Amino acid sequence: MLAALHGADAAFDAAIAEDPDFAMAHLGRARVHQLNMEAGDARAKAAKARELAAAASPRERQHIETIAAAIEGQAKKALTLAEQHLQDYPRDAPVLSLLLGAFGLYAFSGRADHDAARLAVCERYAADYGDDWWFLTYLGWSKTEAGDVVSGRAITERGYALKPENAGAAHAVAHALFEQGSGAEGRAFLSAWLPANDRTSFLQGHLAWHLALIDLEEGDADAALDIYERHIKPAGRPYPPLNIYTDTASLLWRLALAGKTGLEPHWKDVAAYGDGYFPKAGAHFADVHQALVAATTKGDALDRRLTEMEARHADGKLAPGAPAIGLCRGIAAFAAGDHGEAVRILAPLMPELVRIGGSHAQRELWEDTFIVACLRSGQGRQASALISERLHRRPSRRDQIWSQEAARQ
Repeated sequence: MLAALHGADAAFDAAIAEDPDFAMAHLGRARVHQLNMEAGDARAKAAKARELAAAASPRERQHIETIAAAIEGQAKKALTLAEQHLQDYPRDAPVLSLLLGAFGLYAFSGRADHDAARLAVCERYAADYGDDWWFLTYLGWSKTEAGDVVSGRAITERGYALKPENAGAAHAVAHALFEQGSGAEGRAFLSAWLPANDRTSFLQGHLAWHLALIDLEEGDADAALDIYERHIKPAGRPYPPLNIYTDTASLLWRLALAGKTGLEPHWKDVAAYGDGYFPKAGAHFADVHQALVAATTKGDALDRRLTEMEARHADGKLAPGAPAIGLCRGIAAFAAGDHGEAVRILAPLMPELVRIGGSHAQRELWEDTFIVACLRSGQGRQASALISERLHRRPSRRDQIWSQEAARQ
């Protein structure tokens, strides 16, 4: 499970068959159900683990209560319990893992400082883990996302060398190369790793998404679309639904920004997939991606989702708050061809973008949309500061072209 490999479900099932009263096995199985958006099964297994926890050790009881809270959608409670639990049991990696990653409790907390929070908790327990293959992956990735890319890459590669089949480590390496603007290295790395580890990991599609981003950066939308069709589109993919939905929606949107046409059948497929797994507002990262799909496929789906998001915001249940709603409205304006309105809406939200979570690579989609809206509405100079900031962070052929176009306006 920690290495993002297929098979954890069968392993936990085997443990439960061997000992039906093993509370931790039920809880582990619940966590895999949660990753696969099997909410009913996840809650049932978590409830069973709680029932059996009376005979477990204090560490196990706390472990179960913490992860069960996350499974039940009590994110704030789970975050607090995890931080408390780790003070006593820092090497309880499944609990620490709840806090980490692009989809972890810190990332989806709505906090603007979640990159720093993730790095801080990793550094706090670094001495407890030492040269642990799993921990080094996340310590390195956390440094990369917090801006220390050189150190982050070096640490990540140490973890990767200890367990090269670890898809989480391959993912962290891909992010480091992305943040360094090392497209050629990224292509070579992913082109070797993906076929060598075919069908072993539930991150396979997402790593293919990273490869498609390199093609888009190099201006080859046709190659990116080919990767989408062969490795990413929703049909029959054995990956977590949140990964599938966000990867497909975001890549199609980027392809459209790059000028690719004829994407309508793909958008309809993604819309149908989202209707099945994310029919109502709830997971805000899915919601902001639903805006991409709904704005493109038209209809009233986006209006309904915005109404639901506003209700959740009023109840204090929308972690990123109003900025998430604003991003959806900006996307709607862009899709409607009102690029000036998109600029007006999105400009003040760029500093707030971090609140939706995910990684830098994922959040760049909204920056890209803002930049293109500025260029199409003749306001290129308004995007110059953002483009310059991005180029300062890493070289980018695409950003350099946009910078030159903005300077001419």
